[in-house]
Amino acid sequence: MAAGPAAPRRLNVNVGVLGHIDSGKTALARALSTTGSTAAFDRAPQSRARGITLDLGFSCLRTALPPQLGPGPGELQFTLVDCPGHASLIRTIIGGAQIIDLMMLVIDVTKGMQTQSAECLVIGQIACQKMVVVLNKIDLLPESKRQSAIEKMTKKMQKTLENTKFCGCPIVAVAAKPGGPEAPESETPLGVSELIEVLKSQAYLPSRDPSGHFLMAVDHCFSIKGQGTVMTGTILSGSVSLGDNVEIPALKVTKKVKSMQMFHTPVAYAMQGDRVGICVTQFDPKLLERGLICTPESLHTIHAAIISLKKIQYFRGALQTKAKFHITVGHETVMGRVMFFSPAPADFNEEIQENVFNFEKDYLYQEEYLSKDLKTSEENKKNDQSEVQLPRQQWALLEFEKPVTCPKLCLVIGSKLDTDIHANTCRLAFHGVLLQGMEDKNYAETFLPKLKVYKLKHKEGQVERVMDDYSVIGRSLFKKETNIQIFVGLKVKLSTGEDGVIEGGFGQSGKFKIRIPDGLRPDTKMLLTVASKKKSKASKGDAAKEDEGSKSDSAQPVAITLLFKRYVFDMQKKMIQS
Repeated sequence: MAAGPAAPRRLNVNVGVLGHIDSGKTALARALSTTGSTAAFDRAPQSRARGITLDLGFSCLRTALPPQLGPGPGELQFTLVDCPGHASLIRTIIGGAQIIDLMMLVIDVTKGMQTQSAECLVIGQIACQKMVVVLNKIDLLPESKRQSAIEKMTKKMQKTLENTKFCGCPIVAVAAKPGGPEAPESETPLGVSELIEVLKSQAYLPSRDPSGHFLMAVDHCFSIKGQGTVMTGTILSGSVSLGDNVEIPALKVTKKVKSMQMFHTPVAYAMQGDRVGICVTQFDPKLLERGLICTPESLHTIHAAIISLKKIQYFRGALQTKAKFHITVGHETVMGRVMFFSPAPADFNEEIQENVFNFEKDYLYQEEYLSKDLKTSEENKKNDQSEVQLPRQQWALLEFEKPVTCPKLCLVIGSKLDTDIHANTCRLAFHGVLLQGMEDKNYAETFLPKLKVYKLKHKEGQVERVMDDYSVIGRSLFKKETNIQIFVGLKVKLSTGEDGVIEGGFGQSGKFKIRIPDGLRPDTKMLLTVASKKKSKASKGDAAKEDEGSKSDSAQPVAITLLFKRYVFDMQKKMIQS
């Protein structure tokens, strides 16, 4: 039988409305919107009283499908995700940014870029492909100077965006609520219809994938008498149908989908990118204000993770191992401690496979994330490597203060949210991808030993005296209480060039015997004999003869160097020499 006419297509594009507090984001969303969604427009009572958006507000705007998005009748729906601009609420923005296809950065035209506008720009670059800049509140500019002020700010914004992936993006000037919040509703917004045309021109078919596990970010939850509990949110991955079981992993509860709605229209199926309300029964909405729901058992709850990461260029200061950061994973933000590591130096330039972590390889422990702005350390000055070599990829081990529930491969953002809100500085420090989560609470015993991160150890001592042509006594390499037995058999090098092997302790004071398999060179022997004779009065003449690499006092011209590596998570603390 012939198929009926195709139902008109409805394409949903999620537009994040981000910006500094009081730039007029909510007013803009309201001016653009035609259908309010349930979470829309400052629903929190404390938010209405303070006139700021506290949670992610959603509303939508429908317009005819523009020609670039395919033939046939259809509707383009922009879901406007109004993200809060208050600095302390940056966690919420990060939560919203993972579902955004297109970003609208709202700038108060009288103020220009502010701290949070910069942070929003950073989040946009991590989480989003396209952006439109909206210069709001042009009604505050005197008519006579309005045009020139807009042009000036437009140029300024173009300059700011020059080195970002949004270089050359559209910049539109509007007044979402002429006359400010107190003005009557009858005031017509300026420039909003032009903005809608720009949004339509920027709309693209977001790559949506119904396969894979269902995962939805719930932004709020309420009950409807006689129906059940409705969870509204945006589908991050996979798809969902009527009758499916979904899990609320934070509560370890599984429920059946009884009915679904998209913008007040009942539906039987929804997929990645859709904004949907899902109704379940016998569930107290107070238990879940926001969070994730998913295909049963598809999320893992982890205590630690290995991530690949990049530093955010605007973050001032070094990223140090053992430091604590606010870590945003999935929809949760928890405190976590970091340990950075890189490929072994020989592998710095190797191509690294994306989104997988190779446990077979050796990795080098780093005291901090390696980046161009690192001060050249003493080590490098010594080796005269003025150019710091940077690896293609770096990783971190994150250890969370409390377990986190998240998808297997997800975006991770590290920030210092305790930095003073009013300090004009970017608090987002790094972003990355979660490659491997550790579900076992005792991961330090069960999992970490598989992670082959090593430290290079470098010890220096001096030759005390010659015993015979094939052995010397050394000192200052070990503390008195060190068990020298565990070092027996390790190779050392003398600053005069000979190779030696540690044979064992000598006496009680931490001295030790070194065997020189190829024998001491005559000049080394002479040097040491002269040195021991002159020990009482260290003369400057010896200092001149002293070998360059030696760090010793002038009477002791021959230094001993011991190099080995030790794996950070090796319970036996074995010392390894190549």
